[in-house]
Amino acid sequence: SRAIKTNQDLLPETPWTHIFYNDFWGTLLTHSGSHKSYRPLCTLSFRINHAVGGMDPWGYHLVNVLLHAAVTGLFTNFSRILFGDGYWTLIAGLLFASHPIHTEAVAGIVGRADIGACLFFLLSLMCYVKHCSTRGSSPITWGWILGAGLCGGCSMLWKEQGVTVLAVSAVYDIFVFQNLCLWWKQDTVYLRKNLTLFLSIGLLTSWGTLLLGVRLYWMGNKPPSFSNSDNPAADSDSFLTRTLTFFYLPTKNLWLLLCPDTLSFDWSMDAVPLLKAVSDWRNLHTVVFYAGLLLLANFSLKGSSSERECNGKTVMNGKQNANGHSCHSEMEYKTLVVKSTFASKEENGIKKHEMQKLQLPSTENIVILSLSLLIVPFVPATNLFFYVGFVIAERVLYVPSMGFCLLVTVGVRALYVKAQKRFLKNLVFCSTAALIFFYGLKTVVRNGDWQNEEMLYRSGIKVNPAKAWGNLGNVLKSQSKISEAESAYRNALYYRSNMADMLYNLGLLLQENSRFSEALHYYKLAIGSRPTLASAYLNTGIILMNQRKTEEARRTFLKCSEIPDENLKDPHAHKSSVTSCLYNLGKLYHEQGHYADALMVYKEAIQKMPRQFAPQSLYNMMGEAYMRMSRLPEAEHWYVESLRSKSDHIPAHLTYGKLLALT
Repeated sequence: SRAIKTNQDLLPETPWTHIFYNDFWGTLLTHSGSHKSYRPLCTLSFRINHAVGGMDPWGYHLVNVLLHAAVTGLFTNFSRILFGDGYWTLIAGLLFASHPIHTEAVAGIVGRADIGACLFFLLSLMCYVKHCSTRGSSPITWGWILGAGLCGGCSMLWKEQGVTVLAVSAVYDIFVFQNLCLWWKQDTVYLRKNLTLFLSIGLLTSWGTLLLGVRLYWMGNKPPSFSNSDNPAADSDSFLTRTLTFFYLPTKNLWLLLCPDTLSFDWSMDAVPLLKAVSDWRNLHTVVFYAGLLLLANFSLKGSSSERECNGKTVMNGKQNANGHSCHSEMEYKTLVVKSTFASKEENGIKKHEMQKLQLPSTENIVILSLSLLIVPFVPATNLFFYVGFVIAERVLYVPSMGFCLLVTVGVRALYVKAQKRFLKNLVFCSTAALIFFYGLKTVVRNGDWQNEEMLYRSGIKVNPAKAWGNLGNVLKSQSKISEAESAYRNALYYRSNMADMLYNLGLLLQENSRFSEALHYYKLAIGSRPTLASAYLNTGIILMNQRKTEEARRTFLKCSEIPDENLKDPHAHKSSVTSCLYNLGKLYHEQGHYADALMVYKEAIQKMPRQFAPQSLYNMMGEAYMRMSRLPEAEHWYVESLRSKSDHIPAHLTYGKLLALT
């Protein structure tokens, strides 16, 4: 809702340049309550969608699906650089296309930020690959690195993690394109011949530093602040709890990639219980995860000096084997073309190919690149450098999943090579096909959950019951299922009793059904849980006004009007509630005959009024106050203003008609 439905930056009357000063939700980036999510290119795509099709969701979903298709095509094309033409590239592409973890990013409209970032991430990486292949042989090589830098910047403007492509590009250059030469060739001749390599890495580092510096400056040099429910571990006072939980979370994320059986639209609050002691059995998962990661990295970096794998064939000491494949240990493999005819029945899943261009890195080098694709884009979400506003977010795994798919593919290929019997080779292929099939099946099932809000929130009850029941209550209320909505709200409060939003929503439901004393009780609880919740003050004051408790109502409205909008998640909604409080306070003074006081309050309301606030009632009441004070020209001015803001506002027609009859 905040990203699209109530985002003023999507409206044609809002200058499009505002997109570059506001965050993803339409809040000024330097505002203390801003999430600092600076994604102007994604917001711009939403604005184009809005200009073409308004609020029809079909067009938004179409763009998301097309972007995912484009990303899948680019990823498959990139996989060809690593695996060559054949089954392995196809397997990598199918794994990415079908992975269920992508459902949130593709089926959820706001997930477009991750898809767009991944699109330009891959474009940047492909440009850098072109730069590497032409470096030292053509002046156009610097055009390719310029393209890589620009696409990397665009990726960051879709979503923050896009800037990590520059680090991944450096890993590709050193470990894949240079084939680890940097570590075993330290002589001055080599260094002199590869000054362009160091220049390329230097350019990547400088550009990345500049982008991050500008990004930090643009958001006011301050990190965002989040509520404790968004990221409970970050709010914990215990250093041990924070450390154990933050070390465990990457393990949980990897498990979601490996076995995406349980997925949820929201993993905040207590969806992942905190690890408070070393004796927590989940620490074993953490140990196994990091031990496996270190072993994999060690295997990749050391490799084997006597035997290496290259696209499914064994190669001795970097020399060409009998079947024509080579996996060179130095730079000569970059532009190697081997003329050969494969006489064997099957070679890397391709039969009888001639003139195959071999630019294929070793298994170890692919593992290094895969690990970098898996880990580096995920680093911003690890709470390592700054706290983030979530525990786990499936959409954040969209870019890292490329590394996961490459790791699975290279692992399957290694098993296929090691298998000696045809039966075992077939078993590996069949198991991989089954994995792709079940991933695709889970994606189809998960898409069903995303068909509408009710199904989505029901699917999340087992993971995050408090959040899921609360959101489900809103949906049921919109469907006029009042008793079911009330039960849903109470279920949410059963799991987490201090949720101010749920207490407020339950109070609002009770107020709309004339259960005013119960509504007041829940509004007071909501205010106690979150003293800055202006909408709770507003509705409390309205009930007290209707109960003729005018002094209590006046104090409530005054207190609401004094609440600042600093560090608030949604300052626009807060300002609207404050303006409504002032409007009702003015009405209270008006009914008591204090017209001058009423006018002062109305003028304050106009000053604090946000752009999205509908002002016709406020303007009409100002006209009424001037009318009662016999200041007819001013009264006529505000009646006209009321009708200008909403031409069919009936109260303004009536009051303006009385004025015209009088004059």
